[in-house]
Amino acid sequence: MNSDQTIIKIMEGTSSKVGIDFFRSLVKNLAEALDVHGAWVTEYLRDCRRLRALALWLDDNFVEHYEYDISGTPCEPVVEKKCLVHYSENVVELYPHDPDLKSMNAVSYMGVPLTDPDGAVMGHLAILDNKPMPQRPSAEAVFRIFAARAGAELCRIRAERSIVEREEKIALLIDSAMDAIIELNKDLIINRVNRSAVKILGAGAEALCGRQIADWMPKESGSKLSRLTVELRQNKSGRPYLWIPGGLILQNLKGESVPVEASLSHFKVKGESYFSIILRDIREQLIAERKIDTLAHEAEYLKEELEKIQKQGPVLYRSEKMHQVMTAVAQVAPTDSTALICGETGTGKELIARIIHEASKRSASPMIRVNCAAIPSSLIESEFFGHEKGAFTGAINKREGRFQLADRGTIFLDEVGELPLDTQAKLLRVLQEGEFEPVGGSRTVKVDVRVIAATNRDLKKDVAQGKFREDLYYRLDVFPITVPPLRERGEDIILLAEFFLEKYARELGRTMAPLTPECYRYLMDYNWPGNVRELQNVIERAVIMSRNGELRLASLIPVPETLSDSLSNKSESRSDKVVRSVNELKELERKNIIAALERASWKVAGNDGAARILGIPPTTLSSRMKALGITRPHGLR
Repeated sequence: MNSDQTIIKIMEGTSSKVGIDFFRSLVKNLAEALDVHGAWVTEYLRDCRRLRALALWLDDNFVEHYEYDISGTPCEPVVEKKCLVHYSENVVELYPHDPDLKSMNAVSYMGVPLTDPDGAVMGHLAILDNKPMPQRPSAEAVFRIFAARAGAELCRIRAERSIVEREEKIALLIDSAMDAIIELNKDLIINRVNRSAVKILGAGAEALCGRQIADWMPKESGSKLSRLTVELRQNKSGRPYLWIPGGLILQNLKGESVPVEASLSHFKVKGESYFSIILRDIREQLIAERKIDTLAHEAEYLKEELEKIQKQGPVLYRSEKMHQVMTAVAQVAPTDSTALICGETGTGKELIARIIHEASKRSASPMIRVNCAAIPSSLIESEFFGHEKGAFTGAINKREGRFQLADRGTIFLDEVGELPLDTQAKLLRVLQEGEFEPVGGSRTVKVDVRVIAATNRDLKKDVAQGKFREDLYYRLDVFPITVPPLRERGEDIILLAEFFLEKYARELGRTMAPLTPECYRYLMDYNWPGNVRELQNVIERAVIMSRNGELRLASLIPVPETLSDSLSNKSESRSDKVVRSVNELKELERKNIIAALERASWKVAGNDGAARILGIPPTTLSSRMKALGITRPHGLR
């Protein structure tokens, strides 16, 4: 068969083929046309210097999954020298370390590289025979022609593969974006959405694509978007994109309104207009901003309250336990040691912290209070350490954190046991090294701050349960101070009650009679779960509700049965002491909480809630209700 006939035969066998089918047809027809034992075309894996067969025809059959290292093979000079290599005979003797040549009964070999337009080797085309293969210029010419054709097909496959990979990367990039991305056609019909868009709208891609974007917006937002697309088409600004002022409102599948920040872009493909809209859900941002405003107002309120506390003068006490507390305060105040104040809610932990600060060498600088339980977890790090402008959505200005504000002063971490574990780790670094980085910043800020922490939780128990870091606990527990509950300060109850009576009588402009023996019995027999704060609230309400200057506590303090019996029995000696078991005290607390809930129509929080009446935080009341098995009666809302 002459060279022309060979070319025609191979062309006929490969003309309608592409890809792997082309390579299989090529090697088969090449082997048959040149009457050789085998033919193969490969792709070169440069990093590992291996050739992977795209198709291998050997002994009238295709061999699958053939791959080999080029070292010590006749293919090595083809790839390394980028030239046609022809061994007419004795190829096994020339390459004794190539085991495949022996198994294929090879005698002769010819190979030619496949190169890309830049001259880099992409692979090679080769034939071998089990008989000598004399040099024939016509055969080599045919061989080069189809090597070029094979190289062109391999280039095409690689380009196609590159396009597919690029499209996959773009698809992954779009799908992994935190913001919603929606592609629209010229009629504002949805062509494509990413995962975030599906999440915001609450509907799958199949339900969204093919529908008008206006179907997912209130009329006002839909009209606004339509006007802006017309503006972008006209391109008066010279830019193919714009920021949508004031954002848009989406309506998800549930009918909920979702406020979003939005930008709009216009582009053309083959003369056809398309739009892409990028949306960011700002619901959490708006909630955070409202919480920040609320916290700002709360800070002002607390400032006023602290000023009131400062006017009250020193802590009032007669009991031995409080004497021990104040002795400890006097010992630690002049130092810079960290103090951990423990005690039930309402025992006056913050007041103890302020006394420590005011008696310290840092008293000229502020004591910054942080209620760790009141700050949203997403804002705690920013509140503690501040943030740089643009650190997150809504960070329109640089802001200093509480630790910076407390520099050279004291920071009071109230309810420190409520901190999330990740914030505990960052707090530990500040305590150990006196430095931190603001959110969104790379600069290190050094501070000189004394830390006083307070908690009503059992931190040792929290450490054992993995809720509080052990290393942070021991860093805070340098000088522990436990403030006793009011029920363990019997001598102080009347002293405090008389102080509060005088205080509120003066503030309300009323003349009040001294406490009566009956008032003493009510005050001394009650368990005071809300401690000093509850006592203060009870006396204030009693002064407000008083008539003719007499303080009436019967309606404000639940009366234990033993006390009720003693009050009705005038002959019983007033010196008798009522001793109660733990279960009796729990039942007394339960009755007291139920009485407060009934007075508040079972409302827990708010100005008219039971927590306000008892003088304890709503979270504490909810916790006690759960512990005591108190549930809202059926039929009440």
